[in-house]
Amino acid sequence: MARISGGIATSHVPAIGAAFDLGKTEEDYWKPIFEGYKYVKEWIKDNTPDVVILIYNDHASSLMLDIVPTFAMGFAEEFESADEGWGRRPVPVVKNHLDLAAHVAEQLVIDEFDLTLINEMDVDHGCTVPLSLVFGKVEEWPCKVIPIAVNVTQFPTPSGERCWKLGEAIRNAVKTFPEDLNVQVWGTGGMSHQLQGTRAGLINEEFDRRFLELLAHEPEELKYITRLEYLREAGTEGIELIMWLIMRAAMGYGVEEKHRFYRVPASNTAVGHVVYETKS
Repeated sequence: MARISGGIATSHVPAIGAAFDLGKTEEDYWKPIFEGYKYVKEWIKDNTPDVVILIYNDHASSLMLDIVPTFAMGFAEEFESADEGWGRRPVPVVKNHLDLAAHVAEQLVIDEFDLTLINEMDVDHGCTVPLSLVFGKVEEWPCKVIPIAVNVTQFPTPSGERCWKLGEAIRNAVKTFPEDLNVQVWGTGGMSHQLQGTRAGLINEEFDRRFLELLAHEPEELKYITRLEYLREAGTEGIELIMWLIMRAAMGYGVEEKHRFYRVPASNTAVGHVVYETKS
């Protein structure tokens, strides 16, 4: 049977990807941020999964504003890095695990999630920056990746409670897959940030640190943060934290926090990162 062995959450700031690609990781501004990922780079060597179910949001790269599904799964065999206006990132192609993806998709529909399946799409920094931060510079990603995109850009966005239920449904779906697979679930995006308007540059460190504490020890409390509260406390883009809830719900109970990192700022954004393991 397949099993979920670990979970990772991280911000997916595009400027971090640019710093990574351009060899700026040792510069004074960027070095403290990349040092926060040294732990996970070592941890993943002994904990490389067969498959990552990666929860992210598309930034109008493949899902334009004319079609914005609430939850969508990439269902192609592989996914190129998206050109977001400055060329494709020089990173490996993301390869899907279609058998597990098909099984999870079917089970989610059975569990009353009307999932959109996308048979051709590119993946942007929301997907590729976390892969780079964890695996570093590689010729090929060392595992298969099932990308699940969540709408956090256009109203109405899903509630935290709905995202929590999706994570639970993913956990149940993985457990019923008959092949012996080591699966991790990653949640990306956030933390507090706002990129436009009169509050551009907003970062709420108190909110972020409380979120990290609750995520580790009382995660179900986070289900009740409303979309308005995210907007008010964490900025217009802080809603991305609901994708961390999907990861955490997929982990279930008996979870050990192995690493926590928080840094302000990185390109007008608060950077957060955690690593969890399921206790055997």
